[in-house]
Amino acid sequence: MLMNTKEILIQAQQGKYAVAAFNVYNLETAQAAIQVSEREGTSVIIALGERYFPTVDVEGFSAMVKAMAEKVKVPVALHLDHAYEKESIIRAIRAGFTSVMYDGSKYDLEQNIRFTKEIVEIAHMAGVSVEAEIGSVARGAFSDEEEGDGTLTDPQSAKAFVAETNVDFLAAAIGTVHGMYKGEPKIDLALLERIREAVGIPLVLHGGSGTPENVLKKAIELGICKVNVNTEVSMAAVSYLEKYAKEKQTAHLSTIMAEMQQAMEPVMTKFVRLLSKK
Repeated sequence: MLMNTKEILIQAQQGKYAVAAFNVYNLETAQAAIQVSEREGTSVIIALGERYFPTVDVEGFSAMVKAMAEKVKVPVALHLDHAYEKESIIRAIRAGFTSVMYDGSKYDLEQNIRFTKEIVEIAHMAGVSVEAEIGSVARGAFSDEEEGDGTLTDPQSAKAFVAETNVDFLAAAIGTVHGMYKGEPKIDLALLERIREAVGIPLVLHGGSGTPENVLKKAIELGICKVNVNTEVSMAAVSYLEKYAKEKQTAHLSTIMAEMQQAMEPVMTKFVRLLSKK
């Protein structure tokens, strides 16, 4: 069933668990995420990034996800990830997304507040919840995300930001990266605790891939309710394709896509179980 993302995250906040937000790009990634969540009996957030708009028909994709969500009993949310343009956000809202992320992290605090507040007013009129970001997540290995400067979230800035914008959930930059870590992860959990004390809304962790499991568990205890996962799923699919190309003499696309979906599901299952504390 399709559910507003805010409702899913409020439940997670109250239950002290987190929900996986899987970045998807096609039918197989979306199917894998929803089928895994249905098997595990957990909520799931299907996240489509603005950067995929040139290759993914947004309206068609939304209709596809909503049709799949109607067939399962677990809550499914459809989220626009890392959007920078108001036009993209309005398009996603009109297409039926249940939440949008406006990423104004490249601006100073005053500008970020002003732009985010406008997006929140537009989205809330349509019953759509909004994620925003204070600080910036750096880019690691094997990522196709935009480059961030790695600035960590200041708790007092976050408090002012939430109060001024009325945003529904907040991405906290605490040292994780988009993609895989190039060295030893340096994640500031003490900072996360201060951010949680400063704001009352659900917190989001970008950069779930490669983050040590003990760190993820502790982050959930300290207020993380949504964890974005992209690169590990992508790597599982690409590894399968590389192996298939080496071992098979002939191939049919239908077989390749079905088996690629199966290759992604164990990674998704790992995250769903870890975040839901199963």
